[in-house]
Amino acid sequence: MTILEILKSMAKDNQIFSFSQLYQKTHIKKEVLKVILSRMEERGFIERVERGKYLIIPLSSEKGKYTLHEFVIASYLVEPYAISYWSALHYYGLTEQIPGTVFIQTPARKKKNILEIFGVNYQVVRVKEDKFFGVRKEWIEETPVSITDKEKTIIDCLDKPHYAGGIIEAAKALKNGSLDYNQLSAYALRIDNFAVIRRLGYLCERMGVSLDLPPPRSKSYLLLDPTMPAKGENDAKWRLKINMDTLLTGSLE
Repeated sequence: MTILEILKSMAKDNQIFSFSQLYQKTHIKKEVLKVILSRMEERGFIERVERGKYLIIPLSSEKGKYTLHEFVIASYLVEPYAISYWSALHYYGLTEQIPGTVFIQTPARKKKNILEIFGVNYQVVRVKEDKFFGVRKEWIEETPVSITDKEKTIIDCLDKPHYAGGIIEAAKALKNGSLDYNQLSAYALRIDNFAVIRRLGYLCERMGVSLDLPPPRSKSYLLLDPTMPAKGENDAKWRLKINMDTLLTGSLE
């Protein structure tokens, strides 16, 4: 069986393959295999995604004009993973903004966390193992892709607002999303970040939603939105500096 025939066979399962996968199937010397892959890339049969990973180009497609959905490509960049933050908000229709980056959450290490692949920017965000939960499978282009569920997405955005366009996007999602508030509270407690609990408690209170959340332990004040200037009134109940009140008024009321 030729290399091209092997690639056609592999493409039936996955359009993206790794160098090690092809080596295990062919047992061709690695130095020779590298030369073969380089020539196949020049002829337009494959295209390099990142080091050691390649996209198989269908014969009917032209090199440079064929690609997969960005979430499918993201699913091959690190393991385990989940499409998250602003990207997940957009997937669920919880933001009208189109993020210019695909955000990928993982507890795994990856040498390069910011990548550009086929003109698309990818940001790999590493989190602690105990923060990696609330993940579901969605089918995109006949491929199962891991993505954080709605409630976990909002909690992640409150945890790391700079990967979500700021607190304002999480606030919009809280108002417009069909959410399980018990799950939202449970996730807020599980993520073990009191800043998340304070932000969630304050925002839901502004919307008239009552959640069973503990009061702040610390007397110090945190910024409601750490991506915005530290200006605004203090909220004594949640110990937050409300540094985006004007924006919130239109989003929550």
